[in-house]
Amino acid sequence: MANIELDDRVMSEETEETIKRRLFKLCMKGEWGKVVDTYESDKMAHMARITSTGDTALHLAVTDGQNYVVQQLVKVLMCEEGQRKESLMIQNDRGNTALHFAASGGSVEMCECIAYAEPSLLRMRNVDGETPIFLAALHGRKEAFLCLHYRSDYTNQMHFNYDSNCTRNDGDTILHSAIAGDFFDLAFQIIHLYGNLVDRENVSGFTPLHLLANKPSVFRSGNRLGRFEAMIYYAITVKELEVAPSYQQQCPTTGKEKNSYPKNYQTCMGFLRLIKIFTLFVTKLFTQFLYIKQQQDQIGTERDLEASTKIATNNGAETNSPGSETSDRSSPLFPVNYQSCVDLYKFIFIKIMLTFFATEPTIRNIQEIKEKNVWSGQIMDELLKRASMYECDDKGSKPLQNWGEHQDQTNPYSFNEGDNALDDIIEKQHSYTTQGDDEKMETPVLIAAKNGVTEMVEKILEVYPIAVDDLDAKKKNIVLLAIENRQIYLYESLLRNKSLRESTFRKVDSEGNTALHLAAKLGNYKPWLISGDALQMHCELKWYLFVRDSMPSHFFRYKYNNENKTPRDIFIETHRDLVRAAGEWQKRTSECSSVVAALIATVAFSSSTNVPGGFQEDAGTPILENRPEFKTFAISSIVALCCSVASMVCFLSILTSRYQEHDFGKTLPWKLIFSLTLLYVAITSSIVSFCAGHFYVDQLGSLALPVYAILCLSMAIFALSQFPLYIDLIRATKKVPERDQETFLQ
Repeated sequence: MANIELDDRVMSEETEETIKRRLFKLCMKGEWGKVVDTYESDKMAHMARITSTGDTALHLAVTDGQNYVVQQLVKVLMCEEGQRKESLMIQNDRGNTALHFAASGGSVEMCECIAYAEPSLLRMRNVDGETPIFLAALHGRKEAFLCLHYRSDYTNQMHFNYDSNCTRNDGDTILHSAIAGDFFDLAFQIIHLYGNLVDRENVSGFTPLHLLANKPSVFRSGNRLGRFEAMIYYAITVKELEVAPSYQQQCPTTGKEKNSYPKNYQTCMGFLRLIKIFTLFVTKLFTQFLYIKQQQDQIGTERDLEASTKIATNNGAETNSPGSETSDRSSPLFPVNYQSCVDLYKFIFIKIMLTFFATEPTIRNIQEIKEKNVWSGQIMDELLKRASMYECDDKGSKPLQNWGEHQDQTNPYSFNEGDNALDDIIEKQHSYTTQGDDEKMETPVLIAAKNGVTEMVEKILEVYPIAVDDLDAKKKNIVLLAIENRQIYLYESLLRNKSLRESTFRKVDSEGNTALHLAAKLGNYKPWLISGDALQMHCELKWYLFVRDSMPSHFFRYKYNNENKTPRDIFIETHRDLVRAAGEWQKRTSECSSVVAALIATVAFSSSTNVPGGFQEDAGTPILENRPEFKTFAISSIVALCCSVASMVCFLSILTSRYQEHDFGKTLPWKLIFSLTLLYVAITSSIVSFCAGHFYVDQLGSLALPVYAILCLSMAIFALSQFPLYIDLIRATKKVPERDQETFLQ
């Protein structure tokens, strides 16, 4: 009897292995019809793990995107009475079910089919603690996410277990994942569906606003566009995010067709949609023009009210309340009734650019950039509307949770102004930590200031003015962080902000460094958008002088930090290696350019002494002096000779310079600009002189044009190779240097 049972067990194991091998081969060959037949004929196939990672045939069908096959397999499993739940809830080695795969792939049909068959799958987690709805958010699958959300048992936000499926093991929520992946459309829906996730922190203490502050490239201030790209950027229209429609529109039921007409009618339907869009556009344009008078009267009334508000403001200054419609951000450039004309102009402009100048990938890339810029601003606004990071909890403990740890902290220097005592108290109250001074969690406004996210800093200060007193672990506020990280546009914005107190700019960090100390300190990176060590040194010096001149001199009356160093001492100490490298770069550039200038001077002197056509023997005057070509030759030759000699003298003066720190401010850059300008003029004049001299040579004939073309091509290659340096020198003469975009990218 025992032998019979043993033989049955062995036969069963062989049969199971045979089924697994057959299913695996069928799945690899894509013969899904036979896979469905196997499921229908043998129940052992329902629980069979056929891959090395523990996947079933249902897992593979979902991964391969076989919607119809998945529906058939689920239908077979639903007909099974005893093992339906167990078959659908099979997890692979990573703990993923078939619904996990469907959510990751974004298939609404698969998600609806599997979740409808077994709703408990929505609460199952893989080894990382991720539910299917979390994976949908992680991969930016908006439609699948909404489908799973409305399939969830907890769609009521008042339910205590409402967001139980929205967090994984490391504390990241679906909102963290959507923002980290730049899926702002999905993040917008999550904020409206799961508003309580706005303030949720992960194990590292980061909220969604922290993550957004760490992504400066998605904001307009983090993207540097050229003039041509900027024209396209402002001509592109981006539709703002809206709350998604209801579940029935987002999540079609199984087997329901998306369109109610045959496929061969799609061309006709597309043409009808085009007519509909054109009709709606014309109707909108006509309707708005009918109400021009009404809109103008309304605008006039608003202007009168705004003017009266300005008069009532102290000293005639304009003040906009936080979130008001008169803010710069929300005020339109054109009247409302002109919007259709503006949209039409933008549409025509984009088509012209696409036809004659820009390629479709270029426009698409700029379109994506603007979408991120607009949508990230919307996400920021929604997060700040719901954030409570500066509010007291029920016990009032949040702002004072580490008050005891800060009682012994004082400012390195005290001031006699009356408002400083209150400022110190406010700074202590609102610069609390989460894990002590050494592991202090920076607030979003500090992270945004460090990364130069001007939009976020301005918005946070508008909504929460007390955020200006936030400090990091080294007691640096937003001004010090902006200066330390060379965030030019943010610092200029803070200078224009009249609501900031003087103490904000006079703040010193835990090491006693003022804003000027930090401006003088050279970091480990070179943020300036310019080439050459000499020009880097020039930008560093200009940044130091800009910060110094942007504040009254008494702001830095305490010039020594805790190490008894002045800002000048720090500047000289930290820039010593850069000064040495800048001097070497300046010498190499001057030596190479002076050699070229000497060669051109030699050629120009030789050509100016050898007059084409010779001299008249009796009078000693040039034979061809009355011809226009001779005058061109004579003038260009003397210009080339003079400019080349002057350029060589200027390069020699650069070689004999002292190469001190202050020399890189104005002296050396302007000498280099003047020398290069003379060199370019000398090169151009020598080419003109050469061409003018060859007009007298009749033997060249048709060969003259190719000779000139070769000369001009060689000159163009040299100019193109040196022109970027010349442009960088001209750009360096601006008041404030321009920061490189690459340093914004994290």
